[in-house]
Amino acid sequence: MPNTKSAEKELRKSQKRRLRNMYYRSRARTFVKKVRKLLAEGKIEEAKEALRLAISALDKAAEKGVIHKNNAARRKSRLMKLFNSYVAKAAA
Repeated sequence: MPNTKSAEKELRKSQKRRLRNMYYRSRARTFVKKVRKLLAEGKIEEAKEALRLAISALDKAAEKGVIHKNNAARRKSRLMKLFNSYVAKAAA
């Protein structure tokens, strides 16, 4: 438990931030999972739209400081690499 008024306020602030951060982190994870699932099912066109939303969610999370910008870039890169490999398989 906080001992001072400032510590109490800081606790309230950190709880608000945690909830706000959780929203953006969870949203990004959900979209990434959706892309991976659609690719595994072979639904390339649907995955393309989901990929756009996932990239947007990752960028938003990085913009808000929930995840580091390099972390977002790495995840986007890996997702694009995966998507491109599935597109190449479908074309072959």
